[in-house]
Amino acid sequence: MLYRLELENFYSFRDRQVLDLSVPLTVPADPERFSEIFSGSTLRCPKVVAVFGANGSGKSTVLKAISFLAWFVKFSFNQSVPALPIERFNDLESANRPIRLAIEFGGGMNLANPELEKPHGVYRYELELAAKEGFVGFVNHEVLLQKPDGVSRWRRVFDRRAGSKILGSKQFPLSGFAQVIDKVRDNASVVSTLSQFKHDCSIRLVTAASNIFSNILMTKFEPTDNAVLLEMANDAELVQNLNADLQRIDVGIEKAEILQTQTGPKLAFTHEGLGQTMPWELESHGTQAFIRVFPWIYKTLESGGVAVLDELDLAIHPLILPEILRWFYSKERNPQDGQLWLSVHAVSLLESLAKEEIVLCEKDRQGRSTMFSLADIRPVLRRDNFYRKYMGGEYGAVPRIG
Repeated sequence: MLYRLELENFYSFRDRQVLDLSVPLTVPADPERFSEIFSGSTLRCPKVVAVFGANGSGKSTVLKAISFLAWFVKFSFNQSVPALPIERFNDLESANRPIRLAIEFGGGMNLANPELEKPHGVYRYELELAAKEGFVGFVNHEVLLQKPDGVSRWRRVFDRRAGSKILGSKQFPLSGFAQVIDKVRDNASVVSTLSQFKHDCSIRLVTAASNIFSNILMTKFEPTDNAVLLEMANDAELVQNLNADLQRIDVGIEKAEILQTQTGPKLAFTHEGLGQTMPWELESHGTQAFIRVFPWIYKTLESGGVAVLDELDLAIHPLILPEILRWFYSKERNPQDGQLWLSVHAVSLLESLAKEEIVLCEKDRQGRSTMFSLADIRPVLRRDNFYRKYMGGEYGAVPRIG
């Protein structure tokens, strides 16, 4: 479970921001909404994190930070150009300041021996990026730390600083990889690089990062509907689950199926009362939007990963959104405690959320974004009407009109 995010000089977030979603022990147990950060932990965090705010306030940027870190760990070795696909805050002072990002999450502590089930604990991944020749593409610092049982001191897994030797550990041995380490580029992750050369611990970290499923891409190449079609054509169980949920949310579709045609597989839909199947192109925008995000949701629920979905409510009916949240609350649908991070404008969703699940973003007159959990505002009571108070401006993070 991902429970802490830190941003500095990242797009509209100029000054350091810390979002800590760990649920205090004083909060009553609610296993439907809150999950252990790691197995056996007394620390908990929400299974659903919903980010609200005005247009341009930084909601998508919060999700983009998570997506970028996952991309950097997985794919930065394959980056064909020096510049990384991110931006700094747009003022003169920030042009000379590094970008700093960090996340904390739970997991097993035995990267070198994953067959050992214990101990578990928390990890902290930090990345500091500087400008080089006018663009962001220089790693000042990349470090992975771990804290067994979540209560001891931070221990190094690996530590990489510009101009210095990369340091490993028992959990991240570097013996036999000296020549590879020398090949780590300024704009690439240690993990992404070493995984290309069959470094077992790096491969496990890349696999973990691959369980972050996001509709925010860090490259210019957007996924096509064809990509969704091909994924479904190769996964019969995915289509079976899609059909079950299409019937549950009652959009009038009896069945979705893959048809093999001369030009390749096609997705077709059987509707109630219609004499022939309907092609994908004639389905409603809302149905298409739901089907596009469904593979990410399905994979997250199946793997216990993290779904990072921007503007999930853009074309999906507001009554369907709470149903998607219920999938993450359900132990039957979500046995691995997958987590959903989403940005939304549908403020009616506030009526379905606990205060620990609500994150707010706002931007000041100088264009600087801030992020904070509703649980950080004192006093916000669990019984409060979050929708009414948010719309009344009591929490901030609402559009200024007039």
